[in-house]
Amino acid sequence: MTTEHLLQTLRQDLADGGLRAGILVRDLHTGDELGIDPDVQLPSASLVKIPLALATLERIRRGDLDGSTTVEVQPGRITAPGPTGLSRFRHPSWIAIEDLVYLSTCLSDGTAADALFALTPPAYVAGLLREWNLDGISIRHTMHPLTDTPADHLPEPGLAQALAIDAGSNGRVPQLDTTRASSGSARAHVDLLQAIWTPSRIHPDVAAAVRTLMAHNVHRQRLTPDFSSDATTWSSKTGTLLNLRHEIGVAEHPDGQRYAIAALTASQVPAAVQPAAEALMSTTARALHDHLRQH
Repeated sequence: MTTEHLLQTLRQDLADGGLRAGILVRDLHTGDELGIDPDVQLPSASLVKIPLALATLERIRRGDLDGSTTVEVQPGRITAPGPTGLSRFRHPSWIAIEDLVYLSTCLSDGTAADALFALTPPAYVAGLLREWNLDGISIRHTMHPLTDTPADHLPEPGLAQALAIDAGSNGRVPQLDTTRASSGSARAHVDLLQAIWTPSRIHPDVAAAVRTLMAHNVHRQRLTPDFSSDATTWSSKTGTLLNLRHEIGVAEHPDGQRYAIAALTASQVPAAVQPAAEALMSTTARALHDHLRQH
């Protein structure tokens, strides 16, 4: 199949599945890449926890923070489906900063992430990204606004999803407005992955620590089924908000080849649970990866 035919087929599959997507696969050795609308901007949701982890660990490396220092974390007391870890705790806890980085990154714990943002605000994280020549990802707010969208106050999940879909064109949900929310493109997130997996301005010890965290990500229902195996290491981070389903990661093969992959999607189907959409974004990313690897 030619590249043009493949891209046409995959675009149609995404449209038929009700997904608007920005997807990019890049060979980290050659720089060759293949994607579908990789420059489309979408709110990042929990993908911002990777820059947050980098910034926190960089401050620990510089001596600005002590990773063993414990901080008091108030319970999230969230009862809605989805959030994990401290976000569901009922009582205050004292937790070390480095352990908060683990909870934020590997469990995508929003309450842990906000405890880290209290130490390293969004503007500081954004400034470090610029220092590292990573200009395509905006960090504009903490995680708390993502747990209190207008859609969260609607009685039925279908209504919330319908509002989210409509908000893509009218901006009534600020958390889905790329001019106000933390946002980025598939290309920007692949650039971030490349900076973590190959020599860059990020200190090698910090990059190695984040690679380890991403290898232990517990949310593995999206791209993982198509990229993880006994022979291939898959390290990733997911992001979820209303109708948004994202995952970024790196596949490392036994022959030494490494591919950075970012799949950012917005569903046009008003349903909260969509395993078919997650399977579609995964098979699409895998098809791009396989085509690039074969050629």
